[in-house]
Amino acid sequence: MNQQAYESGKRAYQSADWLGAVTYLGDAKAPGERAGEVDHLRGNAYMKLGQFEAAANAYEEALSDASYGRRGALSCNRGRALLAAGRPQDAIAPLTEAVSDQEYQTPYKAYMALGSAYERTGDVRNAGIAYRAAAIDESNPAPAVALSNLGSCFLRLGRAVDAVEAYRTALDFTTPLESQSQIWCDLGLAYVAANRMNEAVDAFAHATSDGSFQLSPEAQASYDAARKAVSSINGRRPSETDAFLAAAGYGGGYDPLDPMGESGELMPSPEDTGFFSITEEDIVQQDKADRKVRRKHRHTGLKVFIVILILLILVVGGAVFAYTRGYGWPTQQAVAEQLFQAKTDGTDISSLVANNVSGTQLQEISDSLPAGAQVEITGVDRGMTESIVSADATLEAGGVQNYTIHLVRDGIGWKVSSVEVSFLSQDTTSE
Repeated sequence: MNQQAYESGKRAYQSADWLGAVTYLGDAKAPGERAGEVDHLRGNAYMKLGQFEAAANAYEEALSDASYGRRGALSCNRGRALLAAGRPQDAIAPLTEAVSDQEYQTPYKAYMALGSAYERTGDVRNAGIAYRAAAIDESNPAPAVALSNLGSCFLRLGRAVDAVEAYRTALDFTTPLESQSQIWCDLGLAYVAANRMNEAVDAFAHATSDGSFQLSPEAQASYDAARKAVSSINGRRPSETDAFLAAAGYGGGYDPLDPMGESGELMPSPEDTGFFSITEEDIVQQDKADRKVRRKHRHTGLKVFIVILILLILVVGGAVFAYTRGYGWPTQQAVAEQLFQAKTDGTDISSLVANNVSGTQLQEISDSLPAGAQVEITGVDRGMTESIVSADATLEAGGVQNYTIHLVRDGIGWKVSSVEVSFLSQDTTSE
C-alpha cells in the first residue's frame, strides 16, 4: 500500500474534498491489493460525488477483504448505492445480507433501503415487512418515517384500518423538530379509505392548521368528500324534539295548538245559514226533543264511559308492566337483526343507532359489523331502559364472531348504543 497516498486521501476525505479523496485513495492500492478500509472510504467519497455505480464497485471490493469485516455496513452501503443508481432489483440481495449480519449495529438503515427497493420493484407486501422491521429496531432514532412508509404500504394493500394505526403510531414518535402535517394528511386519507369520515375531517384539519402545509389535489378532494359526507350524516339526524314527536306518533306539520288537526272541522261553513230561517216555535219544540235525547244519552254515555275506563286501566296497566320488563316495539332482537342486515345490504345504520352516539362511534360500530354473515341471536337480557343482545355471526370467510349489542330505550322501541366483538373461532389459513 502507498502509505503517503493513503494519508493524503484520508486528509482530503476529512476536509470533504471528495474528488481529491477518490484520487489519492485510488493511488493508495497496488493492483490486485485488497484494502477494505481504503475501498470503504473511496465508496463513501463516490457517493458524495453522486457517482453511484463507482461507489457500488468500491464497496464490493471492500467486501472482498475478509480481514476488514464490517460486512453489514458495507453491504448496506452497496445496496443503497445500487438503489441510487436505479437498480432496485440488484440492491435487494446486498441489503438482505446486511440485515442478516448479527454484528451490524444499525440494521434499520438497511431495512429502510430494503423497503424502498421492494416498493420500486412493485413488491408492496415485502416493502411493508421491511418498514415494520425498521420501525421496531431499537437503534432507530426516528421510527416515525418507517411507520409512515408502513402506513402507505397498508393503504396500497387495501388495509385501511392497519394504515390508520400505523399513521397514529407515527404521530406518537415524531420529535419536536419534525413536522407532523404530512402524517396528519396521510392519516386523513387512511380514514377516508376506512370510511371514518368524522375522523378524516379532523385529521385534514390538523394537517392544514398552521397554514404552511398545502394539500395535494388527491388529499384536497378526499377532504372535501369527507366534509360533505359528515354534513350529509348530520343533516339526516333528527333533533331531540323531532325524535320525541316522531316516537309519540306525530308526523310533519305538527301544530301544538291543534294536535289532532281537527280545528278546521269545528269552524262553521259560511253557507250554513239554516239557523236564521227557523221560527221561535220550531226552536222550543226542538229544545224539548233535544232534552229527551240528552237524558237518554247521559245514561248510555255513563255506561260507555265506565266500560272504556275499565278497559283503559287494563290496557295501560299491561303496557306499563311490559315497559318496565323491557318489552317494546320493535324488539331488541329485531333491532339487532336489522343492524346486521343493514351492514350486509350496504344501507345506512344511523336510523338504528341512538341519537347520542357520535359520528366517530357510529363509524366504529359500522366497521365492527361483518357483511354477508349468518347471524344467530343467542340471548336477550331485557331491562326497562337498557338491554343487551348476544349474537353469533358466522363469517363468509369462515370463523365465528360473538357480538354483544347494547341498546337503550327509544320511546317504546330500542336503539343501539354500542357494539362489542370477540372471536370465538377463526380460519387459521395464512396469507
